[in-house]
Parts: sequence; structure tokens; C-alpha cells
Amino acid sequence: MAEIAAQLVSVERPLWVGTATSVTAQTTEGEIGVLPGHEPLLGQLVENGVVTIRTNTGEKLVAAVQGGFLSVSSEKITILADSATWASEVNVADAESRKQSAETEHDKAVAESELRAVKRMEA
Repeated sequence: MAEIAAQLVSVERPLWVGTATSVTAQTTEGEIGVLPGHEPLLGQLVENGVVTIRTNTGEKLVAAVQGGFLSVSSEKITILADSATWASEVNVADAESRKQSAETEHDKAVAESELRAVKRMEA
């Protein structure tokens, strides 16, 4: 199976660097799937979106992201997120509680994206 170098980096920390067989991200133009050999592109990630990375070892990595950019070149896929949280790090009960008690739409949307990431990881 074809592979491409990929990385997911947020402002707070680098989350993952490795080799992927596919990356899916929600952009302002819609959800996009990127495979090795994809045409170069630059996309803006939506606020409160989800990114899925399929690694060359078959692992499925899912993160809730808060804005940023997706850059695709012939050699590499780079996801630069303003903020990102791995689905595996999300405490579902806490996220559901934050969603219900959110004082701002932003806080509610962040909790919702974390819950969507968990659902996508489990799918």
C-alpha cells in the first residue's frame, strides 16, 4: 500500500509524526480525504472539526481540532491545528458535561468536536 510522510502539530505541542496511508480532515470546503499521490493543496480546517489519520501500521488516529491548515505536497501531509486533542484523551463524561453546561457557543462546540472524534475513533 502506498505511503506518505505526515504530521499533526498544534500550537501547544506536536501530536504525531510518521507515515500514513490516508488522512481525512474537515475543511471549509468540506471533508477531504488525502491519499499518497494527491495533488498539492492548502486547505483551511474548520473550527471544531475532526482529523483522522490511518498509519502505515494500520492504526487509526483521530483528533478533535480547532481550526488551522492542511498542507499537502508530493512528499508530505502536514496538519497545523490551532488546538488539537486526541480522541483517546477525551473523557466522554466530562465532555458531555461541558457540552451541557457551556457558557459560550465556542465551549459547547469544542466539547461537541471532542465527542465526534470519540465516535469516529470507535467507528
